[in-house]
Amino acid sequence: MVLVKRSYIAMMHAIGGFGPTKPLFAAAEESDPYGWRRWFASLLAIYDIRKMAELGLPWWNVAATREVERFLAARRNARVFEYGAGASTAWLAKRAHEVLTVEHDAAFMGEFRKMLAPLANVALLERPIVDGGASYVGAISEVGGHFDLVVVDGRHRADCLMAAIPHLKPGGIVLFDDSGRKRYRGAIAHSGLSESHYFGRSFCVPYPDHTSILHHA
Repeated sequence: MVLVKRSYIAMMHAIGGFGPTKPLFAAAEESDPYGWRRWFASLLAIYDIRKMAELGLPWWNVAATREVERFLAARRNARVFEYGAGASTAWLAKRAHEVLTVEHDAAFMGEFRKMLAPLANVALLERPIVDGGASYVGAISEVGGHFDLVVVDGRHRADCLMAAIPHLKPGGIVLFDDSGRKRYRGAIAHSGLSESHYFGRSFCVPYPDHTSILHHA
């Protein structure tokens, strides 16, 4: 399975780097962010953080992304905490007043910091996965305060969800990515939050995938 995944990613990057396809990215950047052209371009940018950021897309379900955009548009001074840095960090930074992101991968963070340097409203926290991930999961409590949006899209997601709930502002939401995976269903069900479950077209992948938005009833 790992070999198949690597082969697929390599193939998509090769197609994306092929001369005739390059104009696709330029055109896609100006297209409807939720349309088919931008989605198709995202398939060629899978695991390419720079191309995804240029496309202005997070790696989430398309419908869920649209809903989060609406939510943030209604909260002009939104404060966001994100478990798991990526293209979504840049996307969030353009829509929120403040974004705090925790990431475990030091090698990734080295390059990512350079990419996000122009975004003054982003703070990156590096927390390696040690001692069962306590420092990673607890980063939201370390920072403190309350958030309009918490994104759970990194490691130890079930634990991160539980850590996030006390830090939600009234009316705040949690975006939980890959929520269809069996190992996450129990945590979501027992979180005490209501779930809006999105399944369908998702950025970067050619198959329908899951993202959930959780909130207090």
